[in-house]
Amino acid sequence: VPLMESGGGLVHSGGSLRLSCAASGFNLDYYAIGWFRQAPGKEREGVSCISSSDGSTYYEDSVKGRFTISRDNAEDTVYLQMNNLKPEDTARYYCAATPRGVTGPYDYWGQGTQVTVSS
Repeated sequence: VPLMESGGGLVHSGGSLRLSCAASGFNLDYYAIGWFRQAPGKEREGVSCISSSDGSTYYEDSVKGRFTISRDNAEDTVYLQMNNLKPEDTARYYCAATPRGVTGPYDYWGQGTQVTVSS
């Protein structure tokens, strides 16, 4: 698996977590990276993404102002800083990479990291 997520955990509502997506065996510089999440019984949804070209970022409406995506190409790592977490943010979070634009399709996926927000 060329991508590995970390940083998930259990936090109280209002808390923060920082997720990391690390690449193994390939250079993230040339890939757009997306963060997705899937809660039990729900479809997977896109949360945020960052382009490879100019670092443009995009956010799903419910996370705007609370989540921040960033990339450190020197470390081949993309981060998702999540602040003011809410119980509805509870899900398994996945990162994915595509050599195309942020709309994908995404070719490489990690195995995910669980985020649980208690009320």
